[in-house]
Amino acid sequence: MKAIIEMIGVTKDFLQNDNVIRALKETNFTAYESELVGIIGPSGSGKSTFLTILGGLQKPTTGKVFLNGEPFSELDIKEKSKIRLQNIGFILQASNLIPFLTIKEQMILYNKITKTKVNQSWINDLFSELDVEKLKNKYPNQLSGGERQRSAIAKALYHKPSVIFADEPTASLDTKRAFEVVKLIAKETKEQKKATIMVTHDERLLEFCDRVYEIVDGVLNERVR
Repeated sequence: MKAIIEMIGVTKDFLQNDNVIRALKETNFTAYESELVGIIGPSGSGKSTFLTILGGLQKPTTGKVFLNGEPFSELDIKEKSKIRLQNIGFILQASNLIPFLTIKEQMILYNKITKTKVNQSWINDLFSELDVEKLKNKYPNQLSGGERQRSAIAKALYHKPSVIFADEPTASLDTKRAFEVVKLIAKETKEQKKATIMVTHDERLLEFCDRVYEIVDGVLNERVR
């Protein structure tokens, strides 16, 4: 299996008053192509720190993060931003859609930023696959929670990233919609050969994950299933 994103010997320290707090103990982690990995743990356990370091939003205190075999965590801020734009997709609890853009406009914003050609056939495929074709000219506030999340998945997949970070993507959804959304994320992860890391509090969703890790007090361990 191809390793998409790796964390090797990573720690993260924060200074609190005069004390050094180790929010993330020494951590090794790999997510592979076509794999949905679940991350669980109580509030304050280090999940957000783990995810933001993987996504290049924080630098590790020690250790390195590799994306597609390249030392991602060693890059400067500008280089990281460019790599994130090209290789990382985000699906967040609040769907992360821009309120004043229609669903189709959300997609082609990427092309405007990168000065690239709109891939209309890929948009059509995504809209059909995720059942958002009829929503393309609507704004986020005109959609239900499930519709917003399906649209957010389409947006996250449009630029064909290597890795998807899904941070509590179902927290605002009812049970039925939550299961539908995670099934879609799992399906698209495999069909599009992405690596997806999903942070969730809902253990019922873990059945859709290929592997599950639990983080407690900054220590990450794989859960035996």
